[in-house]
Amino acid sequence: MVVAVDVADDEVRLWSRVPAGSEPRDVPGTTVERVSANVVVQRDPNYAPTCYVAGPDDALADLRAGLESDPKIVDLAWDRKYRNLRDDDPSRVLAVSLERPSEIATFAREVRTVREPGGANEVSGAERASGDGRSRAPGWRPGAFRLYDVDLSPKFRYCLERGVDPTPEGEEGGEHWPRSLSLSLPTERQATGDLTALTCEGRAAPRAAERQTGEARERLASGDESAVLRALADRLDAVDPDVLVLSSADLVPLIHDRAESLGVDCDLGRLPGHRVLAGENSYESYGRVGHSPARYDVPGRAIVDRSNSFFWREGKLPGLFDLVDRSWKPLQEASWASIGTVFTAMQIREARDRGVVVPWRSWEGESFKRMRTLHDADRGGFTFEPDVGFHENVVEVDFASLYPRIMIENDLSPETVQCDCHDTDDVPVLGYSVCSDVEEPFVPSVLDRIVNDRYGFKGERRETDDPERGDRLESKISALKWILVTCFGYQGYRNSKFGRIEVHESINAYARELLLDAKEYLEVAGWRVVHGIVDSLWVTAAVDDPTPIADVCAHITEKKGIPLEHESDFEWVCFVPTSDGERGSLTSYFGKRTEGGDYKFRGIETRQRSTPAFVADVQRDLVEVLDEHREPEAVCDRLARAISRLRSGGVDPDDLVVRTSASKELTDYDQRTRTVAALERYEAHDVARHPGQDVRYVVVDDGRRDRERVRLSWEDCTDYDADLYETLLVRAAESVVSPLGWDRERIRRYLDDGRDLTLGAFS
Repeated sequence: MVVAVDVADDEVRLWSRVPAGSEPRDVPGTTVERVSANVVVQRDPNYAPTCYVAGPDDALADLRAGLESDPKIVDLAWDRKYRNLRDDDPSRVLAVSLERPSEIATFAREVRTVREPGGANEVSGAERASGDGRSRAPGWRPGAFRLYDVDLSPKFRYCLERGVDPTPEGEEGGEHWPRSLSLSLPTERQATGDLTALTCEGRAAPRAAERQTGEARERLASGDESAVLRALADRLDAVDPDVLVLSSADLVPLIHDRAESLGVDCDLGRLPGHRVLAGENSYESYGRVGHSPARYDVPGRAIVDRSNSFFWREGKLPGLFDLVDRSWKPLQEASWASIGTVFTAMQIREARDRGVVVPWRSWEGESFKRMRTLHDADRGGFTFEPDVGFHENVVEVDFASLYPRIMIENDLSPETVQCDCHDTDDVPVLGYSVCSDVEEPFVPSVLDRIVNDRYGFKGERRETDDPERGDRLESKISALKWILVTCFGYQGYRNSKFGRIEVHESINAYARELLLDAKEYLEVAGWRVVHGIVDSLWVTAAVDDPTPIADVCAHITEKKGIPLEHESDFEWVCFVPTSDGERGSLTSYFGKRTEGGDYKFRGIETRQRSTPAFVADVQRDLVEVLDEHREPEAVCDRLARAISRLRSGGVDPDDLVVRTSASKELTDYDQRTRTVAALERYEAHDVARHPGQDVRYVVVDDGRRDRERVRLSWEDCTDYDADLYETLLVRAAESVVSPLGWDRERIRRYLDDGRDLTLGAFS
């Protein structure tokens, strides 16, 4: 089984873990070398990646003639490919094979700039010198060429073109399943280049890959860095990991540089050295600033950067390997990829099976719409305004995988919505047609397997009595959940390879209609809807003997073809008002489940990443008091007890750490915020913090405006600003009692009255 793919300009190396004496999967053009009893490397020195160019026949013929002498190109050939999901017949395209993988992007830019018909290579020197766009040579046709299969990531491209399945073989978690080693170093030590605090977790035992929780990490060695590096080298030899799970990928150059300077033989890879794949950068997406760390490669092993892997946080290695199986993105690329990138890789695999090439830049324009249609289409999912308050005996019902199932059940795909062959009124309200002649619509074909497999994993999880197997299944369920969440939005994403805004609009239209129909039937059956959002409804009995909720769900499921599931029964649910108290907050609520007695929290402080641990713990405690006493006074009495502990200095500053992120560089801030104070302290410690990176601090004196306002999470801190944290506590308490009509001002009045505490403060 392939555990790592190294793509370089001189050769590609495939590293596999195999049973002793057996051979890896055959890959044409490779030579096999056994590294150890269970590890082999296959070398492919002749790999030439291929992309495609389409355009007018005369322009393509001229392009081919002009490329004959290009030293970057090793082969030119005519081929026939479907350029679009809606094409009835394949088109003639020019297949261009490049000598080195790194030259794909260079070639694509040249085609779009200097090799367009009448482009820069056909313009005289005098014309170019003038800089006048109108002085282009006669016959210049910008955009005449379209390029395909250009921006595939290198390891993914190789697997697709060579037919290499990067999925582990054998029994999951078995003897020949990939081995992992986890390394961690605190941020402040990494910034100063100090490896003495490096910790390690990992064993040669098969199931080590599943228990990367950080609970059993150990110091590699005591003493100086040389001892730590020698201990690390010994651990690498003993475990022989296929996967390195790092607290930050920046450990790669740090460990190698320190080993070289100290004269210690310690390489993280199976061969010496490392490569920089991409530098760090900050970006903005949907109004939020994010940060992407630098990426590195080491020979023979996949790197998972915990600080830069959404899927590691959600699915650990079992979830990641399941995505590798579906997408053919090798583990390292899958680990740092976004949800949309992995979903796109799954679509690309389906497209290749259909002979469809992948556009370099999507140019699917929005169709013309009447103003009325545009108004109706430009809406999201349906949301009912919640009935603010404390509601007893609440039932939550949920449409399982609503948006993916809408696409599957209604054949919604870029090639079916508003097709050229039908003029039917299929999409509710919008009136778009949906082609019924396509036997296997593209997007539903990709989603159907994911939906069915996730449903199967859930069934296996319920039936298994093996905790480790249950954990692996839960990891896969979680990873697939996010693919299904994203697939809908990606249809409307401007850079989606196979997206189309009309599909996105159609999905929303069906979802709105479905939720309204479900509400109507629930009300007929004797239930009252107290809240509903996108795919979930919360209801209470409106009559003494309503139709059993299971019967209601079964009827709607049969009628609509999309499962409506009885998600949970709650003893009670509180829907929280907005901060101005004028309406219900759409996404803030909490409640107690009937079965198991656990609590569900959404949108309130305990679920917010910026909330200090102490405040989150107190809020959960206040919810338990509300559950027991059902009155705001008891909650405020328990709040008073927490405030007393805070003011007496009885709270560990480690539990008061605020976690936020920088939205800009330090020099770009205009106001003296707490984040600015923290960034100044990071700078004083020579720890770089870029836009999008986490900033963690304890507020020690909120009245100050310099860097003494806060202490960083790792700094010695013996004091804190009790007034500031009391404000956070009161705000958290308000979320708990506001459904009962109490706001922050009333909480303060109650606390200031100095009344005797009720028993609820101590129970």
